[in-house]
Amino acid sequence: NYLFMAFSGEEKGLLGSGYFAKNPSIDLLKVNYMLNMDMIGRLKTEDPTLIVSGVGTSDAWKITMNYIKHDNFKVKTTESGVGPSDHTSFYLKNIPVLHFFSGTHNDYHKPTDDEEFINYTGEINILNYMISLIQKLDDKGKLNFVKTKEEDSEESPRFKVTLGVVPDYAFEGAGMRIDGVSDGKPAAKAGLKAG
Repeated sequence: NYLFMAFSGEEKGLLGSGYFAKNPSIDLLKVNYMLNMDMIGRLKTEDPTLIVSGVGTSDAWKITMNYIKHDNFKVKTTESGVGPSDHTSFYLKNIPVLHFFSGTHNDYHKPTDDEEFINYTGEINILNYMISLIQKLDDKGKLNFVKTKEEDSEESPRFKVTLGVVPDYAFEGAGMRIDGVSDGKPAAKAGLKAG
């Protein structure tokens, strides 16, 4: 069984996915993994590269991905399960995640990012890659979860100064409640915890 979800509020702080992760309509212990398709429609034609983040969140990811043919683009991977998209809400609940991203462009997060700029062939190739991954995992059982280190990426720049927390953007009380803490960062060293 597969659950398809469309989250709102990502640009304002993972509001939709964060709410679902805290108030799930299904038992999250039964969720095997989360695949995040955030920005897969603008695969570059001159240097087609699919960025896949979160490959360190389960031992199964790299092994399985090695068996998938993909002649239409390069695959560039990062280990971390934390990033500026909805997969982070699931990673913080100890669920293996992958985030598929076709890269930034001049219209990134602007109203000029219109339908006529979508690379439909590229998007179909990415979706076929994801379907192959799902099919190869179908009979593998429950994937193990691995906690990863947060890493910087030129495709998804991070602040140079950080506490190492994921804020709970939906929290309306006094102060700042946090959804997660990154290992090795100042917040973790100070003993701060989610919640």
